[in-house]
Amino acid sequence: MDYSLCSYSFNRIVAAGKMDIFGYITFNKDAGFTILDPWMKHIERGYSDNGFLDEVKAAAKAVNLPFGCIAVDGANIYEPTAEARAENRQRAYRWLEVSHYLGAKQVRIDAGGRDIAAEAIFDIVVDGYKDIIARAQPLGLEVIIENHWGPYQHPDNLYKLLEAVPGLGLLFDSYNWPAGTHQQAWVQYAKYATATHFKTFRFDEHGHDPDQDIPKVIGLLKAAGYHGCWGIESCPTDGDEVGAAVKTLAWLKEILE
Repeated sequence: MDYSLCSYSFNRIVAAGKMDIFGYITFNKDAGFTILDPWMKHIERGYSDNGFLDEVKAAAKAVNLPFGCIAVDGANIYEPTAEARAENRQRAYRWLEVSHYLGAKQVRIDAGGRDIAAEAIFDIVVDGYKDIIARAQPLGLEVIIENHWGPYQHPDNLYKLLEAVPGLGLLFDSYNWPAGTHQQAWVQYAKYATATHFKTFRFDEHGHDPDQDIPKVIGLLKAAGYHGCWGIESCPTDGDEVGAAVKTLAWLKEILE
């Protein structure tokens, strides 16, 4: 069974200069994670610095940890102008190259379209994902969308896009659904999941997050036949990002194993 930790879980530590991508890789090995799940901001130098990518790749190889999903921001499909969409598309192409070079299996790219109706951008988003997927598949990469932001965060819209784009996977984030839709979304989207991010925020005396119904979500995913990596994106309210990662991993293992 594989476990991963999105490096966004250490966003505050990294921003404070207390950890970098190499520290993240070492932490994953020491803590018992089996797959690397970096946020692109933490390897952004690799967008134009192949030497840096060589160092990152070598560090991962040294601890025998493969790259799973790379979460990419700033390459979303929809933007209001054709020029902006073209810029994002080129950025997406480059991140496909970076991900392939690192040996990753998945790339998360958002649909975009903040504050815009899903129907208004549907055709552009469908065509954009089809184009990126056509580039990604020969590289052995799966393109995935996340319930992250924009109209396709909502469970009433997302399934239409998944059904319209063959080969588009879903990064199933346990928490990121709009308020009041979580119960509906967990049931509706477990069958679509090809990657997961379990959000945790605080822990009780047993090391469990009292505000999360994670055991139920895991049960739904398992019943739907999910067999991918069990990923974590912890966002602790107390600021203890290292502690939250360790506690969340222990909790997932308690449930799954």
